[in-house]
Amino acid sequence: MRTGGAVTLIDVAKAAGVSKTTASDALRGSGRVSESTRSHVVRTAQRLGYAPNPSARSLRGAGTGAVGLHVPDILARSEYYMSFLLGVVDEAAAVDHDVTLITARHLSPRGTLRRVDGVVLADPLSTDPVVAELMRADAPVVTCERFTGGTAPAGAVLGDHREALWRLLDRLRSAGARRPVLMAPNAATDWGATLQRAFRDHCRETGTGGVLHELPFGVPPAEVRARVKELLAADPAVDALLCGPDGSAQAALPAVYEAGRTPGADLLLAACVDAAGLAQSAPPVTAVDLHPREAGAACARLLFDLLSGTAPPGTVRRMECTLVERASTRELRRPA
Repeated sequence: MRTGGAVTLIDVAKAAGVSKTTASDALRGSGRVSESTRSHVVRTAQRLGYAPNPSARSLRGAGTGAVGLHVPDILARSEYYMSFLLGVVDEAAAVDHDVTLITARHLSPRGTLRRVDGVVLADPLSTDPVVAELMRADAPVVTCERFTGGTAPAGAVLGDHREALWRLLDRLRSAGARRPVLMAPNAATDWGATLQRAFRDHCRETGTGGVLHELPFGVPPAEVRARVKELLAADPAVDALLCGPDGSAQAALPAVYEAGRTPGADLLLAACVDAAGLAQSAPPVTAVDLHPREAGAACARLLFDLLSGTAPPGTVRRMECTLVERASTRELRRPA
């Protein structure tokens, strides 16, 4: 028997031995559910003390019971976006909603979405045609970071990426770095554009001779390694390497060693997106934790607030990013 927290629809479904959708249909008296199954689910819900979430009840009253999520296809396997997805699913489950991954086939010729009440966009690319179509659709859209394509979403959740990068650059400078390189994410996203502006501004304000090297969106690890080797060979004065895109720091690490440099000693190394493997690498790599699961949940929560009328259109909510310092940026040791 459940001992902590309110009983959820998922609890009822598990106890009744049916899917969440079947449990929902049975309790709502809809869908193709046999009378015996419906009775079984209702009895199970009563036994567990299940009470429908009021927000879920109002949201489902005139809706589909599902929200959409779109991430760029080339990033679908990234650790960040998988965590973001889980956050959206967590929040949707709390109000008895399903999550549908959105692709081009979910869009009608007139741009009206089928089978979802609203959409969450993770780091929307201004060059993504699916994003452009979603922004023109009838359903409300919440974006994680701003959409740089000109159309305003119904709501947005923004991270303090500029402040986080400045904290990281200040850390590198205090550790002795004077020639940092930012392997920058593409400026087609608000996040990428923000990091590029912040890097240039910090270098200008501190008089640092930094180098900005933009990477293509969804760049494969092999290309990251090749670019790092070329960059270090062409500019031996580089003493700090900041890796922007998710996974790029893990890809860069072996290239740094192959170039004859020692990360955490004669080259400081940091990542703009934290990942589980960075804490166990040799050396452990300093990174910015973007809290992707919390970001996904915050986006879904805002979407449900917009759908229920508890948040006005144009609402912007903010999240803090966390600098996680590790051995790779402890102190720069220059050759004698």
